[in-house]
Amino acid sequence: MVTSKTPSFSWAVACSGGDSEAGADALQECYIKVASGRAIFSGKSSLKTWWLAVIRLTAYEQRRGWRRWRERLNAFREWIAAISGGPPAETVEAVTSINADQLAPALARLPARQAEILRLVFQHELSVQESAAVMGVSLGSARQHYDRAKKRLRHLLITHARVLLCHSCILSTILI
Repeated sequence: MVTSKTPSFSWAVACSGGDSEAGADALQECYIKVASGRAIFSGKSSLKTWWLAVIRLTAYEQRRGWRRWRERLNAFREWIAAISGGPPAETVEAVTSINADQLAPALARLPARQAEILRLVFQHELSVQESAAVMGVSLGSARQHYDRAKKRLRHLLITHARVLLCHSCILSTILI
């Protein structure tokens, strides 16, 4: 358990921009890194210096991941508004508030390679080039899969959001 009285926690909070919850998450991730062998002390510095560096880098990775996620979400919202000619706010909200339970069926409807590259890029935060290496395909092929997957997933999610919006309009009409 992470307590607020340890120097490690204070450092994690400082590295997380002053957010104590993010600091606790970063410190917990550090413990996991050490336990799983992803962070190994080599002896080139003192143990304390190494530990604080692990915390700093982990907090940075988490902040970067959240920042990238927010940028992608904003770009997705802008894209929806642009392609739909400015859909009603309810449609944009329905599409952008999709949770994992709603996303999983849409991903399952994609071809295997397309679903795989989306998971590598968005879930594992790899670049398309890194994803191509993991998948064992050329960069051009990975870019094609990525582009087609985004288009198909957008279509599936927008269709799903419109169906939900239509169902809510029907229900509200019936209840009135």
